[in-house]
Amino acid sequence: MSRILLIVGGGIAAYKAAELIRQFRKEGHEVTPVLTEGGSHFVTPMSLAALAESPVYTSLWDLKDEAEMGHIQLSRAADLVVVAPATADLIARMAAGEANDLATTLLLATDKPVVIAPAMNVRMWQHAATQRNIAQLKADGITVLEPDEGPMACGEYGPGRLPEPADIYQRLEKILPELVSGRGTTAQSDVVEGPLAGKHVLVTAGPTHEPIDPVRVIANRSSGKQGFAIAAAAAQAGARVTLVAGPVSLPTPGGACRVDVETAQQMADAVAEALPADVAILVAAVADWRVKAATSKLKKSDGPPLLKFAPNPDILAMLGERPDRPTLLIGFAAETNDVVANAKGKLASKKADWIVANDVSGDVMGGSHNRIHLVTKDGVEDWPEAAKEDVARHLISRIAEELE
Repeated sequence: MSRILLIVGGGIAAYKAAELIRQFRKEGHEVTPVLTEGGSHFVTPMSLAALAESPVYTSLWDLKDEAEMGHIQLSRAADLVVVAPATADLIARMAAGEANDLATTLLLATDKPVVIAPAMNVRMWQHAATQRNIAQLKADGITVLEPDEGPMACGEYGPGRLPEPADIYQRLEKILPELVSGRGTTAQSDVVEGPLAGKHVLVTAGPTHEPIDPVRVIANRSSGKQGFAIAAAAAQAGARVTLVAGPVSLPTPGGACRVDVETAQQMADAVAEALPADVAILVAAVADWRVKAATSKLKKSDGPPLLKFAPNPDILAMLGERPDRPTLLIGFAAETNDVVANAKGKLASKKADWIVANDVSGDVMGGSHNRIHLVTKDGVEDWPEAAKEDVARHLISRIAEELE
């Protein structure tokens, strides 16, 4: 059982703090809530106190609270400090080291691990100032749970949603022993013991979009489901996971650090930036070609446009040639004919270790199942059709065996 100090920031997502407290209490953890002034506009101290079976602290200037349990003692009585939701304002004040209310004073005074779950509008999350503040908090040793992607209360769509309480708890459950023991206080992403513990796994997923004009793109039908399932399975196996994702509407797997990109060049740059890695699994269906995009919308009345194509970076081949090449380099080959033969050719030409080949002539792209052939220098393994999550777990198991 752990003692958790839960700081509830302002924002519509504050209502999820009640269910998070319920999750903690259900698993036997003690919870002491701290409700910010902004958070009190969305949830009441009474509701949090009833769920936590604990007093709720709200003010730095409460004479009774300070007399009975000063903020310094409160900040150090817990095993772990969790901020959920962590708003853009609260994150900015944390990064600046401010102590102008109870929450920021506790965060500055604590000597215990701190985990934050950001929640805000997509533009606020993507703003350079917020990303700079997040980078500072990570450098300070604070663990950041990446926000989910999806529809928001403001009507926009994108990353910035507070993960569901069950998902937050699942992520915290993985890292709690490490954090409480003091071994994980500099963590930047979720950590869990497993066959890939201590390994860095780089995964690409989804399609790329190559702009033709401001409203049209060259794209494909990749949903990203297989790559996201592989990232999730790698994280569950204990790996530190970097997930470079093309434009897809899927929630970030627990324990993965997600980098969103749009074009093939952006994906290549993000992959290079993520190195070194022990394993690279390139699942993304990257567009082979790009065009010089028009600066204004192409009009139908102007007739069919003449598009001049140029090759996109070959990310798999690029990694195969690098001096800091991953120990295990795995590519995917989506084919509609001669699946294994084409995969064998790709294995040699790209200098990969494995090629995961699948027939996409049916409904694999966008579907929930996959049937693959694992092509290695030792031969071909034909795997039975299975759910993409099962394929992912089997692949991660094979990777763990190979690395041993």
